[in-house]
Amino acid sequence: MNLRVSKWIYMLAAILVIGTNSIPASAKENFTVCIDPGHQAKGDPRGEPIGPGSAQKKARVSSGTSGVATKNPEYKVNLEAAMILKELLQAKGYIVVMTRENNDINISNAERAEVANKAKADMTIRLHCDSIGNGGKSGAVLIVPSKSSKHTASIYAASFKYAEFLKKSLHDHGVKVNGIFERNDMTGFNWSRVPVVIFEMGFMSNWNEDRMLSDKNYQRKLMSAVTDALEAYNQTLE
Repeated sequence: MNLRVSKWIYMLAAILVIGTNSIPASAKENFTVCIDPGHQAKGDPRGEPIGPGSAQKKARVSSGTSGVATKNPEYKVNLEAAMILKELLQAKGYIVVMTRENNDINISNAERAEVANKAKADMTIRLHCDSIGNGGKSGAVLIVPSKSSKHTASIYAASFKYAEFLKKSLHDHGVKVNGIFERNDMTGFNWSRVPVVIFEMGFMSNWNEDRMLSDKNYQRKLMSAVTDALEAYNQTLE
């Protein structure tokens, strides 16, 4: 190979390297999701302020509800779904932070929020199951921080925006959604400095839905909807 050809090959290689290095990384590669599987095996009834400086207190954390058909505890179902979501998100390149990965733990709602705060999470997904004294009630519920609360006004817009994407994604996956609701009394919201959404995956007080919530295939369906919604939300940030 003569010197002139060798020179051009070297220059072309240098251009390709520089070009590759100059391509900005996808926002997804720097996008952190905090997953909070709600509740835990043993509740902690000790009170903690529902927000910074608040005189109102709630129990640090409860053990949640249980299934009318399966008798499975909510905290167990929440963690099963959370581990599926972790797998799906990591496979797509997201940074994932978990508030817990086992049931025998004691971490309060404020402490869970602080995990997300310290990680500077771009979105926090809090997974729960619902229960009500009406066995006919079914469907998912999405809860977001209040836009009028001094604690959460700054994170409302991003939280609600993602909730809208999640509502659509769930509909696209054939999952009934009862709506998006604001709450100003949720400790995990009021201590959060990052966007956060509670995904009540369904009613464990409904015989059929309770059985579905403990089915791994249905859990994966729900978590796929969460992942698709994050993909859509993330694209609006790029």
